[in-house]
Amino acid sequence: MDVPLLIALFTFLTVVLVSSAAFFYVTSREALQTWRRRADGTPIGSEATGTGDQLMGQFHALLEWFARMNQPSNVDEVRATRRRLITAGYRSGKAPVFFTGAKLLLAVLMTALIALVPVKVLGFPTFSNLVFYYVLAATCGYYAPVVWLRKAIAQRKDALQRAIPDALDLMVVCVEAGLGLDQAITRVGEEVKRTHPALSDELNLLALELRTGVSRQEALRNFAHRTDLEEARNLVALLVQTDRFGTSIGQALRVHADAMRTTRRLRAEELAAKMPVKLLFPLVFFIFPSMFIVLLGSAVIQMIRVLFPTMNGQ
Repeated sequence: MDVPLLIALFTFLTVVLVSSAAFFYVTSREALQTWRRRADGTPIGSEATGTGDQLMGQFHALLEWFARMNQPSNVDEVRATRRRLITAGYRSGKAPVFFTGAKLLLAVLMTALIALVPVKVLGFPTFSNLVFYYVLAATCGYYAPVVWLRKAIAQRKDALQRAIPDALDLMVVCVEAGLGLDQAITRVGEEVKRTHPALSDELNLLALELRTGVSRQEALRNFAHRTDLEEARNLVALLVQTDRFGTSIGQALRVHADAMRTTRRLRAEELAAKMPVKLLFPLVFFIFPSMFIVLLGSAVIQMIRVLFPTMNGQ
């Protein structure tokens, strides 16, 4: 037998045995827990909830075990990962651990999936090609959480960027109605909960920091650090300067809201101006050929039917 076939068969048997052992282990523990709950008189609904919590706990333990095997080399990398997760909206203390463990877990799973593919489907590759497939699958699985996190950060930033001008308008109304800045932040966080949940979450956390005794400047800077947005940093700088020099908060917020609305309109005009250039390639390669086939196809077929017999007759 060929070496690649032997490697694929050995890997397949290893994955099947490990999966079967894990399945029987989890099943036996679930059955034991079920009998214990029934003996204690626990309701059925509580059994289902307990089983789901147990499975989630086992999954978290598995992620932590993989995270211990994939620990970062320095502290700066851990801090950078935690900062990116906070920017994406994941503030749990174990979020970096789960993220690091998910990278290695997905790498192992992708390698196992490639191992389960029959060698015939892969075209009976050589040993070097088979190793390349395994390395490629492991690399894709390892960096898939990084791509997902980058996309989650971009989506959250876009949502915050769209929500800040509307929240500033509400904050202007609250301040001019007689509320203080801290009360206005709390009220706006409650009002935008349905329309802009991401900004509501950030404002509620900002209000919680203000209520726990954190200074206003530090809380505002933490807000800008969490969101990692230029608009948030400008807003924080404006509020800090207004608080320091004692100027009108309502007037400053109104001017800043108008400026942000103008910036958002200019950004929309920029995207609209880029649209013709982005549509050029789909038009040339997909739409125009279809139109030519529809418009000229029948004429070309008719010309072939008429001219080819004439040319063959000559």
